[in-house]
Amino acid sequence: MAELWRELLIAFCLMLVIEGILPFLYPQRWRRLVARLAEVDDGAIRVIGAISMLLGILMLYLIH
Repeated sequence: MAELWRELLIAFCLMLVIEGILPFLYPQRWRRLVARLAEVDDGAIRVIGAISMLLGILMLYLIH
């Protein structure tokens, strides 16, 4: 069980690194993107989130 928590922590750390790439490299573009995302309705954001989660689950299934 300790190995699972270690791998989850590693995955979380990698997610933070990946999430930080765009704001670090292109802060002005990232700010404009966030402003445009604020205008998108909740339903569309939920669909995008669901697709993202399903794609992640599928990729994990294919890897293992």
